[in-house]
Amino acid sequence: MHNDWAVRKLQFRVLYRVFLLRVVDLELLSSDADPSRLIGHFTTIFSSISFLFSLPIILLGGGHMPMTAAWTAEHFFIETTMTVAGLITVLNWDSAFPDKRDVLVLAPLPIRASTLLLAKISAFFGAPCLAMIAFNFFIGLAWPLVFISDKGGLFGALRAWPAYWITIFAGGGFFVFTILAVQGLAANLLPRQQFLRLSAFLQTGTLCLLLSVYFLEPSLESPAALTAPQNQRILAWLPSYWFLGLFQQLNGSMHPALAPLARRAWLGFAVSVVGAIAALLLSYFRMLPKIVEQPDILQGARTTTWFPRFGDSLRSAITLFSLRTLLRSRQHRMILSFYLGIGLAVVVGYIETPVRGPASAKIGISVAFLFVSILMIILTILTIRVVAFIPISLPANWIIRVTQVRPTHHYHRAVRFSWLALGVTPVLLVLAGSFLAPYPWPQVVRHLVTMLFLGMLVVELCLYTFQKIPFTCSYLPGKANIHFAFWTCLFLFLYLFDEAAKFESRMLNHPRSSVFMILFLAAAATGLQWLAKTRMNPADEVMFEEEYPVEIISLKLN
Repeated sequence: MHNDWAVRKLQFRVLYRVFLLRVVDLELLSSDADPSRLIGHFTTIFSSISFLFSLPIILLGGGHMPMTAAWTAEHFFIETTMTVAGLITVLNWDSAFPDKRDVLVLAPLPIRASTLLLAKISAFFGAPCLAMIAFNFFIGLAWPLVFISDKGGLFGALRAWPAYWITIFAGGGFFVFTILAVQGLAANLLPRQQFLRLSAFLQTGTLCLLLSVYFLEPSLESPAALTAPQNQRILAWLPSYWFLGLFQQLNGSMHPALAPLARRAWLGFAVSVVGAIAALLLSYFRMLPKIVEQPDILQGARTTTWFPRFGDSLRSAITLFSLRTLLRSRQHRMILSFYLGIGLAVVVGYIETPVRGPASAKIGISVAFLFVSILMIILTILTIRVVAFIPISLPANWIIRVTQVRPTHHYHRAVRFSWLALGVTPVLLVLAGSFLAPYPWPQVVRHLVTMLFLGMLVVELCLYTFQKIPFTCSYLPGKANIHFAFWTCLFLFLYLFDEAAKFESRMLNHPRSSVFMILFLAAAATGLQWLAKTRMNPADEVMFEEEYPVEIISLKLN
C-alpha cells in the first residue's frame, strides 16, 4: 500500500509539471531553453509589479485614507487580480480537459484515471493561483495596513489581511470557474468538430472581453455612485464591484451601499463553482470516448482553390505562410488578440464621438482620429513583430531551412513585404473607409500617405534586428523582454502618440507642410532600409535556431 501511494505521488508530480508547462508548446522552444524558466519568468514579472505598487506604503508607512480613496485602491487591486486570473485561464484554454494525445499516450500506461484527473485540474488551477499570489505578494502584505477597519479593535486590525486574501482568491476563482463552466457547457452542447472550430473564436472573444472590461470599466467607488439608480444595472454586470462589497463584509467595514454587492458576490461565486464542477464531470464522462473515436478535423468539400500571388514565388510563399499562421494557430491568435484588445480598449476610451458633423468636418481631421490611426498602425506592426518570434511547428522550420536556395537578402525582402501586406495594408483600408465619409478628401489622402510611410518606417525598425523567417525560428524564453517593452509603450508612448497626432493635425492644415512631413518619413524609411542592407553580411544566413552566445557557453576557455 505504501509503495502504491509513492508511485501515484510520483506520477502526479510528473503529470502536474507537464500539464502546467503546456501554456507554451515546449516543442517550439530552443534546444538550449529550460522550460522551468517560464514559470520563474512570469512570477518575477508579477512580483515586480506588486513591489512597485507597494513601494509607497513601504516608504511612507500605513495610515488612514478617506473612504472613497480606500475603496478605489481596494477595487483596483481586486479588479486587476481578477483580470490576471482570467487572462491566465484563457491562455490555458482546453487545459482542464484531456486531449487525444493524453488519452492515446497515457491510457495504456498503469496510471489511474483519478491521478490523471487530479493532475489536470491541479495544473489548470495552479497557473492562475500562482499568478494571483505573485501579483499580491507585496500588495497583500502592505496595503491591508491602509484597509484596516476602525471597528473591532485589535481583532478588526488583524482581520484585514485574511479578508484581503480571501477576497482576491474568491474573485480570481470566480473568473476561473466561470470560464471553465462556459467552456464545458459549449463542449457538451456542441458536436466535437463544431466545438473545436468555435473554441478558437470563443477564446479570442473572452480575452478581448476581459481586457475591454478592465480598461473601460467606470469608476464608481463612492457611496453616491453605488446607490445611484442609474448605476444599478451596470453594477449588476461588473463582478469586481461585487467582490469589493465582499471584502468590506469580511473586513468588518461594511457600508449599506455595498451590502447588495456582497450578496451578489457570494451567489455568483457559488453558481460558478457548481457550474465548473458540473462541466468537469460531464466532460470527463461524456467527452473521453468522443476524443478517441471522432476525428478532430473533418474532410471538407472539394472546392476550387486559388492563392493570390504577391510578386515572385518566395514573397508569395512567406506572405501566405504568415497569413495562415495568424489565422490558424491558436497560440498566435491569443497573443494577437491580447495586444489588439488592449489597443481597442484604448481607442474606445479615447474617442468620445466616433463621427463629427459636416460643419466640424470642414475644419479638418480631429486629433482623436489621428491618434487612433497612429496607434493602430504602430500597434499592429509591433504585434506582428511579437508573434513572429514564436514558431508554429518544427516542420515549418525544416522545410524552409532545406529549401533555402536563394541569397539571404531575398528572404528579408520577402519578410518586409509580408509585414507591409499584413500589418499596414489592412489598417490603411480600414482608415480609408472611416475617413472618406466625414472629412475632406485632400486631407484624407495626405493622412493615408503619411500613415503608409509611417508604417514602412516602423517595419524597418522592427526588421533591423530580425534576421529570421517569421514563425519558424525556435526561441529562448525571456530573451525578448516583451514585458518591459509593453509597459514602456503603455505608460510612455501613448503620450507621444497624442503629441504626434496634434503635430500631424497642424501639418495637415497646410499642404506644403504635409509634403515635407511625408518626405521626411519616406527618407527615414529609405535610410533605415539602406542601413540594414549595408549592415548585412552577404555570408549571413537566415536564423532558424536561437542559441546562447558562444562566449557564454564556452567562457572563452580555448
